[in-house]
Amino acid sequence: MSFSTVSALSPLDGRYAAKLSALRPLMSEQGYMHRRVQVEVAWFIALSDCGFPEFKPLTGGARKYLLGLVTNFSEADAVAIKQIEKTTNHDVKAVEYWIKSKFEARPELLAASEFVHFACTSEDINNTSHALQIQAAREKVVLPAIDGLIATLREMAGRFAEVPMLSRTHGQTASPTTVGKEIANVAVRLAKARERIAGVALLGKMNGAVGNYNAHMAAWPEFDWEAFSRKVVETPAPLGLGLAFQPYSIQIEPHDYMAELFDAVARINTILVDFARDIWGYVGLGYFKQRLKKGEIGSSTMPHKVNPIDFENAEGNLGLANALLRHLSEKLPISRWQRDLTDSTVLRNIGVAFGYAVLAYASLATGLGKLELNEEALAEDLEASWEVLAEPIQTVMRRFGVQGAYEQLKEVTRGKTVTAEALHKLIRSLEIPDAEKERLLAMTPGSYTGKAAELARRAQTL
Repeated sequence: MSFSTVSALSPLDGRYAAKLSALRPLMSEQGYMHRRVQVEVAWFIALSDCGFPEFKPLTGGARKYLLGLVTNFSEADAVAIKQIEKTTNHDVKAVEYWIKSKFEARPELLAASEFVHFACTSEDINNTSHALQIQAAREKVVLPAIDGLIATLREMAGRFAEVPMLSRTHGQTASPTTVGKEIANVAVRLAKARERIAGVALLGKMNGAVGNYNAHMAAWPEFDWEAFSRKVVETPAPLGLGLAFQPYSIQIEPHDYMAELFDAVARINTILVDFARDIWGYVGLGYFKQRLKKGEIGSSTMPHKVNPIDFENAEGNLGLANALLRHLSEKLPISRWQRDLTDSTVLRNIGVAFGYAVLAYASLATGLGKLELNEEALAEDLEASWEVLAEPIQTVMRRFGVQGAYEQLKEVTRGKTVTAEALHKLIRSLEIPDAEKERLLAMTPGSYTGKAAELARRAQTL
């Protein structure tokens, strides 16, 4: 059977393939091979500039050609490497042989071909390649998707800053807020979590089989290999890798930075699960309507339904992303002695974890774009909940020393249907200044929102 989206084992490459087109070139096996070629080329060019008599500096034409192997790397190149791997049964060695095959018509490069992968262990290439993949995915796909959500929520926070809404603590009616303030809460949380993702330094090591530059020192004992390795790792592309240097490692880079990053992404996903569930509930209460799309069906048997499917899809995929991210962060920093291979197969699933997260972000963006505020439903709920004014009334009573203020309001309101008339009768009987009575009498559930509107607007700039 030929491969197609309907025969894909993973829905990321099947049902949802089109939504992940930006991530696939970066985190696929082709993307991994591309970064391996980039690392090998950067190391090779840098070696030529070390002053070794056995490896003269490359000419400008040779450098341009080598960098072109990186810039122009294609699916056909990845397939060619896979063909070599069928013989080597070693993916990094296949990349090395592919690069050397590109030297055959170039005498200058052919003469220096043994300096491809010189003194490197496979993990020198792999760990830096994974870091480059993660760097590209974070900067080009993950953070832009998160930034889009934050921007949408900030805009909604401002637009709905003054629209009052009944709160529900423990699922029960509680002090009113505004729609904008509740959305602002999420926007501020996301902005802080986003900075934690952006702030993780991505590390790379190029120090040999067990992290001691053993082979390097055997070749040129007097050369400062650590400084050279640092330069290659830290120098921006295309002549370097543009990563942070990891000076201490076993054969593998310890992956602690990966754990930190994946935990940070999982944290933002948890915030979004919380948000998706809340919006789902508000849709159920009628606070939000969803714009209809011609031809869509909500239920195969109930024609009236418009389901909050985007928020449900997001919640499910955020859960899948976090299950993978947490396994990655718990497993990857652990390696038996100086090296075991348990990380190798796990690392290939970073793109899967990011894929489910990015899919969820897209679903949330789509869902938010369909929402329409139902101010009538919000107002009806508030009008039916005069008991929430027990809080301000008893607080003012306590200000003026009225004994048993809390208890009096508890007796009047707890477990009862409270009307405006009943509360107004109580207010008029209170021994407090007349001006305070008038202020309480003018208060409604919809006006009792404290600084919610101000806080909502402020969040637009945080």
